[in-house]
Amino acid sequence: MSFLLDQFSLVIEHGKTEIFHFSMAHGIFNLPPLDLSSLGGPILYPKETLCYLRFIFDRKLTLWQHINFYANKIISTVKCMNLLGNSLRSLIPNQKHLLYRIYVLSIALYGFPLWFFNKAPLVYPLKELRKMQHRAALYILEAFHIFSSFGIKAIAGLIPIHLHLQKLSGRLQLRTQLLPSNYVVKLFLEKRHSSISETYCLSLENITPNQQLKVKGSITDLNNKLNGIFSSFNSLDCKFSPGYKLIDMFSSCFSFHSSDWKSKDSRAVHIHKLDEYILQALANLKTAVVVSDVSIKNQVATFITHIHSFNNPIIKTHHHVINVTSTEIELFTIRYSINQAIQMANINCIVVIMDLLYVAQRIFDSFIHPYQIQLAII
Repeated sequence: MSFLLDQFSLVIEHGKTEIFHFSMAHGIFNLPPLDLSSLGGPILYPKETLCYLRFIFDRKLTLWQHINFYANKIISTVKCMNLLGNSLRSLIPNQKHLLYRIYVLSIALYGFPLWFFNKAPLVYPLKELRKMQHRAALYILEAFHIFSSFGIKAIAGLIPIHLHLQKLSGRLQLRTQLLPSNYVVKLFLEKRHSSISETYCLSLENITPNQQLKVKGSITDLNNKLNGIFSSFNSLDCKFSPGYKLIDMFSSCFSFHSSDWKSKDSRAVHIHKLDEYILQALANLKTAVVVSDVSIKNQVATFITHIHSFNNPIIKTHHHVINVTSTEIELFTIRYSINQAIQMANINCIVVIMDLLYVAQRIFDSFIHPYQIQLAII
């Protein structure tokens, strides 16, 4: 290594050299020391921890020493915060709460993205941080004193530490979206998040989907978060004003066929007309018939879509979505079905069969509602 550095006109000082090894071995990992006496240097013994930019790494990258160091530092800081008051009056609870949120938490959570990510072992870190927050809560409330209403209000604003970490992690990931596309962090993400034409050798673009499921870390969480970010939507755009809506510009291109299902005769006539209409549509090469259905159970929405053309099944789609409303998933199904149908060649008529006709009619709703983004895409 000394010969290689000499070629670059660099001189290595053996007195300041440190040696460190990373290992995923489950057992004891002890390497022999490195003897540099032949080069005029000392004997280097492998260190247990590595400190770099105030981050403390261990050999297995568990970051436990890092968490221990800052958690103990914060506990001692909370104890010393009692000295901030004077002999006549101490700090009020709101001031203590503000001091804890601004000063203490910023130190305790320094470098938390290194160990807080999806599928990471969080039992030990959260245990230490909850112990720290418990000490802070006792400090704010002034334990062994009478609880005042001011203390209760101050303690009510303390977020549970795991929820606070989730909030900070989500905001950090969203902030990455505002960084330039050639930023160093974005080199490790998929290609669509970077403007550089050539993919980096260590980016997530170069691994298979099965490998992506096994990889865990802040970069993987960041990539998944950015995949769910879309362009902003303005519900007051001029395209939603009267005269620019779909019903105003292409009123002759849409038709709805409904019936009174409470009447047995009306239901029978509607089924007969529907059969005739579908037979005519399936006999036409330029018509696509879309049949879709949606069900929601235990907050999991499932939608199935079949697209037929000229009496032949073309596309079959089956998706699961969580935490969505029935109206939202129905509109998404219509949007997805139309998007698939218009990609077929020589199609000039699309027939959509669904059980909730009133949802489809919301495409022409002139009022502002939370589903306009789906209608705009349609």
